[in-house]
Amino acid sequence: MNVIETTLKGCFIVQPQVFKDKRGYFVENYNQKEFNNALGLEVKFVQDNESQSSKGVLRGLHYQLGEYAQAKLVRVIKGRVLDVVVDLREHSTTFGEHFSVELSEANKTQLFVPRGFAHGFIVLEDETIFSYKCDNFYHKASEAGILYNDEDLNIDWQLPSSEFILSDKDILLPKFKDAQL
Repeated sequence: MNVIETTLKGCFIVQPQVFKDKRGYFVENYNQKEFNNALGLEVKFVQDNESQSSKGVLRGLHYQLGEYAQAKLVRVIKGRVLDVVVDLREHSTTFGEHFSVELSEANKTQLFVPRGFAHGFIVLEDETIFSYKCDNFYHKASEAGILYNDEDLNIDWQLPSSEFILSDKDILLPKFKDAQL
């Protein structure tokens, strides 16, 4: 496994080793011992989630508050997304900054999103399947978010906004400066 720290402290790109031959490929997507050793962390994932979306679907930017905050390990099983995270840790040197990376079926790249980050993605191919592990259980009363097109964040979602497909909930999220952190 190859681990690369992003421009946001504590947020890592994770590239598992892929073994290919004439039969296809094999990849170990997650091994708790190797993962924790490689990142120098002690993370225990307790919940796996999966979503299927069409091109243009934008999900986010979401996070959980307080004791229900979640670290995530995200990846794409089929298709392709632009994955985006925003540092919400008020004492962080990268507070309010964002990072994006393309995750795809082809590149097998994963992203570790630490607690204290908002997370979202836009689907770049039809029939995309997105999967993520969480280190804390979902708690509906603790969910929060930031508006995807906040001018202060200035996120390039790589598709024209006319192609975006959003939930009613995501359209009504507050701007970063008004968000509950």
